[in-house]
Amino acid sequence: MTTGSLRRHIFTAGALVLTGALALSACGEKEEPGAGEKITPTGGADSRLAGMVPAAIKADGKIVIGVDSSYAPNEFLAADGKTVEGWDRELFDAVATKLGVKTEWVTSKFDDIIPGVQSGKYEAGVSSFTINPERKKQVTMVSYFNAGTQWATKKGNPAGIQPDNACGKKVAVQKGTVQVEDIEKKSKACEDAGKPKIQIDQYQGQDQATAAIVSGKDDAGLADSPIIAYAVKQTNGQLELLGDIYEAAPYGFVVKKEETQLAQAISEATKALQQDGTYKKILEKWNVQAGAINDSAVNP
Repeated sequence: MTTGSLRRHIFTAGALVLTGALALSACGEKEEPGAGEKITPTGGADSRLAGMVPAAIKADGKIVIGVDSSYAPNEFLAADGKTVEGWDRELFDAVATKLGVKTEWVTSKFDDIIPGVQSGKYEAGVSSFTINPERKKQVTMVSYFNAGTQWATKKGNPAGIQPDNACGKKVAVQKGTVQVEDIEKKSKACEDAGKPKIQIDQYQGQDQATAAIVSGKDDAGLADSPIIAYAVKQTNGQLELLGDIYEAAPYGFVVKKEETQLAQAISEATKALQQDGTYKKILEKWNVQAGAINDSAVNP
């Protein structure tokens, strides 16, 4: 499996991020990312872009979207256990507004979304899909964000840890993610250099990994960049980001392989949101602006 195909599986356990960490910081919490009024684009629908929407979607006035709603802050379920929230939803809802249609979000297993788009069960897939050659053979993808790996540690970095100098340190990571492969390579490099290997603590959920850093059980941790940025925000100053995002790759909205006109409309709607400031406002609201891109493309 390629790095791109692995990256999106960071939340296969289905747990919402930071349950444990939030329990450790229950007092004096800041307003969480995503709170507040939904951000919508100015000017409503763009008639030219709306004209590019397929007839079947125009007929019922909505895009049916497959989503794995277990990946906060990108896409996750609200407290009612039904409503999909997250910046991915808010951004694509804004795209849909530009196209003159509504959205209907259907929670699905991640691995079922692309087959569902291919079969027509879903008219789009919006679920933090990393764009890679394998997926572009199956569907058409529209870029809208860059995500990579980033680290976090306790505020002030008391262990003096660095992403490229973690030998002998205790590092938290979620099982089954690209970050496991990354930290194992770093640990081997330590051993090859005659230094102590990294103690890698693998957790079933990202919430558990984050809690281990907050408690001091582990010196640092690494995860997908928007997830770790959200973790830092949610722990009310107990954590800080460490180092830069690396091995970044674009996320893409997914439509049927043959729906190139719809993909182009989505891309141009995304560009319009970038130009009018809506895109920036949504990402900043959710504290994921580090992954912002300046353009959008079909099958980049």
